[in-house]
Amino acid sequence: MHPLLKYAFWGVIIYTAYCSFLYLVQRQILYPRGQIPLPAQTPPNIAGLETLWLPTESGKVEAWYLPPALKGMSSPSPAVIFAHGNGEIIDYWPEELQGFTRLGIALLLVEYPGYGRSEGSPTQESITKTFVKAYDALAARTDIDASRIIFLGRSLGGGALCALARKRSSAALILMSTFTGVRPMALRYLAPPFLVRDAFDNLAVVRDYPNPVLIIHGRRDAIIPFSHGQKLHRAAKRSELIVYEAGHNDCPPDWGVFWKDVETFLRRNGII
Repeated sequence: MHPLLKYAFWGVIIYTAYCSFLYLVQRQILYPRGQIPLPAQTPPNIAGLETLWLPTESGKVEAWYLPPALKGMSSPSPAVIFAHGNGEIIDYWPEELQGFTRLGIALLLVEYPGYGRSEGSPTQESITKTFVKAYDALAARTDIDASRIIFLGRSLGGGALCALARKRSSAALILMSTFTGVRPMALRYLAPPFLVRDAFDNLAVVRDYPNPVLIIHGRRDAIIPFSHGQKLHRAAKRSELIVYEAGHNDCPPDWGVFWKDVETFLRRNGII
């Protein structure tokens, strides 16, 4: 065999083996749940916090509900459904996101199947079904205005809530450090996109989404490049883009500024 053909042959063999390996382990990469330690205190000591267990096909999935902190509210309140990043659990977020409850907005933190104390295994299908269950439970509450439910997803969570947006309506969609889809991200691993099992095609969802979209992204994000946020912003019918001088895990760099930006967006669109 000619030396060049020999090298090409072994190159194809090695690349095929590499792609086969990535195909088998891609969900361990996308959902690194085994690397996330559980905090000792569960749930946190926050007034009014309710622990909900959502029944799914593969077992019970945990969610935490925090009511609005404003006193004297007689009418049903708006609510946020939050989905976290792939290397996180709901335990990391109640204190950080209490800014919503101070604005008179209820907050529902939904876990992924197989994460934390929840049963099952994470896939796009199981995550979507879980969030549909969570949405339906939230919308059925008499103290919640179902017409003012907001979706907020960070990183992988943006994919979870874009998938939910295909199934249920929302007043607004907030995507923070979110990718356009998993298939474009696969190119970073030199893998063909057709091997991706959980595509999370956020760009297609945003393109069809009828209500206001807020895109928040760090200009120096090395995990999900800023260009993904720009493409999501350009694809949406009604979109605002807020850019912070930050990376991926330090976005937003200033929570005070973040809460002002989010409140302005929600007030401008008549949600609060």
